[in-house]
Amino acid sequence: MKKYIYDENNGLCYELQGDYYIPCLKLPDEEKIEIGIWGQRHLEYIKLNRKGLYSKLMVKCEINRYLANINKEAQEMFFKLVKEMAKNEGITEQLKANNQMKWVASMNNIRQRATDIVNNELIYI
Repeated sequence: MKKYIYDENNGLCYELQGDYYIPCLKLPDEEKIEIGIWGQRHLEYIKLNRKGLYSKLMVKCEINRYLANINKEAQEMFFKLVKEMAKNEGITEQLKANNQMKWVASMNNIRQRATDIVNNELIYI
């Protein structure tokens, strides 16, 4: 028996495994996209809580593109929130020059609140 056969009816190649011919299936190549912290958090969330969505994205080979979009959107939202909150609370470069400890404490507080908002609005939904 041949190790590999090609079926012209369906266009598939088969490989002999023991006594059976198994189709040689290969997933399409997915482009390599860097996924940041926001995308990784969302991936963990959908693996545990939205298994249907996760399976659908995996089957369609769209998981990386989906996570990259979530990551980009979350990052833009985070930086926009931090900038707006700092402006509204009067956290300026002048404060940074005059009182570094107060500036660091204020910015850490703002970043934490922005992180919570992004998590609630985009990541854990």
